[in-house]
Amino acid sequence: MTTTLHDPAVRDLIDRLFTEAERDDERSPGRPAPTATARERADLLEDVYMPISARGGDLLYALVRAVRPQTVVEFGTAYGISTLHLAAAVRDNGVGHVTTTELSATKVKAARANLEEAGLSDVVTVLEGDALTTLGTVGGPIGLALLDGWKEMCLPVLRLLEARLAPGALVVGDDSTFESMSDYVAYVRDPGNGYVSVDFPVEDGMELSCWTGR
Repeated sequence: MTTTLHDPAVRDLIDRLFTEAERDDERSPGRPAPTATARERADLLEDVYMPISARGGDLLYALVRAVRPQTVVEFGTAYGISTLHLAAAVRDNGVGHVTTTELSATKVKAARANLEEAGLSDVVTVLEGDALTTLGTVGGPIGLALLDGWKEMCLPVLRLLEARLAPGALVVGDDSTFESMSDYVAYVRDPGNGYVSVDFPVEDGMELSCWTGR
């Protein structure tokens, strides 16, 4: 049985997006100024894909298939590579919906087009704007959350979502080896904060955290 993730139309699209992402260094205008706002950074890097790794995408698909969450939340849509993996799993589960958020209008438009091309737009809602605002409107319980936006924002976004996490919810923090994720990693690894957390060795790291409640 062919999964949605390996449907030729979906797989070809994902492979094409990964190929485009390999040119990120050519597109990158350089590191944003330390004083740049999130909006300024989003506009400056609107042509840069900044994708998850291929193994990370497969892991996300497997986690959603295993957990079968009714509500999946993603912080940091970009061009929708990770979103396509989440949506493919939701489609194959036959239940659930993905809500994802992105600050760059250019990336929102591209992600929506990619989801439409893949035939997965009906299981995904793409919200445009600041995640601390857009994700405040998402109802719970949230069964799985992927945090892959600006790294210094991952912990504030997690704290925003916490009250709506389902018991046993999985939270995935991408690029967990980055120094800018150190506060996030320290938080989820502290048992007093309600998580059991382990690192997973994909490119740049993924932190997998199970919400046990407090």
